[in-house]
Amino acid sequence: MTATLGVLDSALYALFARQADRSRHDADRKRYRASHLDVSFDVFLARVYAASWLGFVAAATLSTGAVLLIGVRAPASVVGVSPLPPTATTALLTGVPLGLLAKHATVRASGRYLGWRARSRRSDIQSTLPGAVRYLSVLASGTTDERELLGRVAARPEAYGETAVAFRDVLNTAELTGSVDRGLRVVARDTPSRELLAPFLLKLREHAAQGPDAVAQYLELESRMLANRRDRTREQAAGFLELVAELFIVLLVLPALLVIVATVLSVLAPGLGRTIATPLGPVTVRELLVFGSGGFVLVVGALAAWLVESMRPRGFAWNGHERSQGLDVLRNAARNPADAAIVLALPAIAAGGLLWDAGLRPSNVALLAYVVFAVPVGLVGVRRARLDDAKDREIQDFVHAVSGHVSLGRPFGDAVERVARDVDLGPLAPDVENLAFNLGVTTREDDVRASALRSFVDRVDTPLAAQTVGLVSGALDAGSDADAAFEALQAEVGRLYHEKRALRSRLLVYVAVGWTTAVLVVGITIAVNVAVLDSLAQLSAVSNTASASGLSINPGAVDLERDRYRFYLVTQATMLACGWFAGAASRGRYDALLHSGLLVAFAYAVFAGVGML
Repeated sequence: MTATLGVLDSALYALFARQADRSRHDADRKRYRASHLDVSFDVFLARVYAASWLGFVAAATLSTGAVLLIGVRAPASVVGVSPLPPTATTALLTGVPLGLLAKHATVRASGRYLGWRARSRRSDIQSTLPGAVRYLSVLASGTTDERELLGRVAARPEAYGETAVAFRDVLNTAELTGSVDRGLRVVARDTPSRELLAPFLLKLREHAAQGPDAVAQYLELESRMLANRRDRTREQAAGFLELVAELFIVLLVLPALLVIVATVLSVLAPGLGRTIATPLGPVTVRELLVFGSGGFVLVVGALAAWLVESMRPRGFAWNGHERSQGLDVLRNAARNPADAAIVLALPAIAAGGLLWDAGLRPSNVALLAYVVFAVPVGLVGVRRARLDDAKDREIQDFVHAVSGHVSLGRPFGDAVERVARDVDLGPLAPDVENLAFNLGVTTREDDVRASALRSFVDRVDTPLAAQTVGLVSGALDAGSDADAAFEALQAEVGRLYHEKRALRSRLLVYVAVGWTTAVLVVGITIAVNVAVLDSLAQLSAVSNTASASGLSINPGAVDLERDRYRFYLVTQATMLACGWFAGAASRGRYDALLHSGLLVAFAYAVFAGVGML
């Protein structure tokens, strides 16, 4: 095996491969089989142990150097029996244990990494297996050959993710052993999806032994059962999302209230003005509360946005547009948000420079430069999303019209040509015309159809097109009955489009939650600034009189300009967090830029309008 490795891997394999036989790595070997790494387990562990020794050297060296610089000495009883100088003895006593700890932590972390990969694969399989089985049930009307069925799904990893990878593993094992049955059993044993994919593969193996009709019936039944399971999972995710939204509101409003309470108490509690030494310099307790609240808000907003995005079902994300290459970045900037982000980065930096020259505070320079970047990129993302939505609406009409012609016995190419000529498909029309032209090329029909449909999916470039048009392409290529294939396609398009609309309607509630929370925080902070801070400043100004009467008041507790600015910073952190959450719930990362940019601009306008900047 080492002959196929690089020089470095060969050396590491020779040094550390024996570690793979130790019983302590039995659990890691199971995780490895489920994680689907590109290297063997022996090579992976060799790399891990090499990294662990590097960690040992780094930790031991850094800790030893620190001890020598600080001049810490070991106890006299230890120094007296050591043949080394006192400082060297102390350094070794400190460096070696810390190095061993770093080495052990590196090995343990590798096992955690394998477990994380396995869990990630399991989650992906759970989300893609229902669609893959639905595809198999359509293919089964043309062929029930196991290799053909699994190969069709394995050829579409962009649609079926880790399920396609697992099916490819079945075929690879079948090539090595000469038995698909063996491939199904091996992958069922090693897959991380023990509750879903493993039973499916084993039952598929059993039904394949019973004959073609048993396979087709099993796939149809399993498709329905997995669809029901998927619906239940989505309902559970919706309930969890409601809990996330409730916690989001509480966690974003509380920091703003904490800052307000700290400001009020600072007048009567001089301890809040006590200075604390930090690596960044001396700060007061109150400053730590204020800036800690702002950082906490940003973390909560980013985490909430990530949760919302990760809970969106596979195939319903609006962030799949890839960046163009070369000069196409400029040409597509008005249509592709990924390109717009690159083109608008420089103008945003230039705007920040102009604002700096204008004398604005660094925080406002950064915030307004963010607005200049985020809002246009977000608008391009919204424009593209609306175009995609319009195309998805027209796909339903396109599929219905083509199905009608195919059911009358017309060839697929002729049906598409008639639809392109007779049906108004709005923004989808140019893509359908291109498909009709490509289907009319006079070469091998199967190759032309497959190539033309792939080109059509690439041109439409929406998740719905990728999930549906490929289904009929594979079914026709596999010899499935055209009527059955298009009947299944119509049902699939209608189901997916309905799910997309339902998901959109459900998530719009959380867009409103994000905006409502943001406006509420702005209102609270403005009200406190107008109604409370002035009174606190007056109370602080009469501190001598109050102190004489026995009431302890901090005379420097309230500084109107300083405190208003701190309120403003916490408010802007809340605007960013609310915008990220609302945008992630709306359509994803580009909407998160748009909503957060608009909320930052809104807060800046309000604070400037009331004279608090």
